[in-house]
Amino acid sequence: MALTKVLITVKTYPTISSKYEELVCTAGFRENGTWIRIYPVQFRKKSYNEQYKKYDWVELDLVKNDSDFRPESYRPCSFDSKIKILGHINTANNWAERKKIILGKIYRNLPELIAEAHDKNSCTSLAVFKPAEILDFTIEPVEREWNEAKLAKLEAERLQGNLFEQPENPFKVVRKLPYRFSYIFKDNQAKQSQLMIEDWEIGQLYWNCLAKHKGDENKACEDIRKKYFNDFAKTKDLYLFLGTAQLHHFVSRNPFMIIGTFHPKRELQGSLF
Repeated sequence: MALTKVLITVKTYPTISSKYEELVCTAGFRENGTWIRIYPVQFRKKSYNEQYKKYDWVELDLVKNDSDFRPESYRPCSFDSKIKILGHINTANNWAERKKIILGKIYRNLPELIAEAHDKNSCTSLAVFKPAEILDFTIEPVEREWNEAKLAKLEAERLQGNLFEQPENPFKVVRKLPYRFSYIFKDNQAKQSQLMIEDWEIGQLYWNCLAKHKGDENKACEDIRKKYFNDFAKTKDLYLFLGTAQLHHFVSRNPFMIIGTFHPKRELQGSLF
């Protein structure tokens, strides 16, 4: 079986699953610059030397995910499939190596991208999108805990699997984010949209900022806004990695969410004179 080489650019914030406890959606690029989605991955249960970072080149056994109609969707051959980390692309020369792989195809018109997603011949579900202007960054409170019934089911299944002994370090699902973070932006036709950010990076940043500010959620949220609006949106050359949820792909008016950001420095325009 041929191994697939992937440059990891997306890791979504973990979600709980009644079948697999906790899952992460991973996506990235093949060497030819085409998108590929890897799902499901029990990332935090992988050994340390398999826990890839963003912009790592990895190699693993993948097969088309037959339970997912989206053409970019693949899955590991098995849950114990090994992931080999081959190397890492750094940010040298203002992300030059990353740009070669990632910026091959850029969407700038959101309705066009949505139409491509809804077209069953193309069914596009992953894209690099360049907003014409970021208007705002919003932070909204949401449910603070995972669904109790789901957690109870997970715990019951875990105990059932360990009838004769308790594991020394029982796996604990990741904490649920108490806020929803979104960008409000315009595309190149001045159409305004608001999309939620599902990136693991923004979730981890929130917890890091909360710890730094000793539990002060307002200050943690201020730090998130400074990073994503004052820094990324105002001073960087910001691109958005967009992806659809399988459940909403055909039925939602806009099935896309932001699953990552790409933010090299802005290139200075040379003087004409």
